[in-house]
Amino acid sequence: MHKLRIKEWARIRETSVEIAEAIFQLADNDEVKAQQIWDEGCDEVLPIAFSKTDADILYWGEESIERKNV
Repeated sequence: MHKLRIKEWARIRETSVEIAEAIFQLADNDEVKAQQIWDEGCDEVLPIAFSKTDADILYWGEESIERKNV
């Protein structure tokens, strides 16, 4: 999926772009699989997402996730 579409996908879901990018990476850029990962969660997403940023907190919808808890 194109980077701008991932940013829009993340914005609509109030999710950090890094988490959205990690979700799409794990979903092999399949939007249906990505939505399923976002809905159900996946432990593999967070380490990938935090590797993409220096931020200490990322957002997955209404949930905030701290780097120290990953």
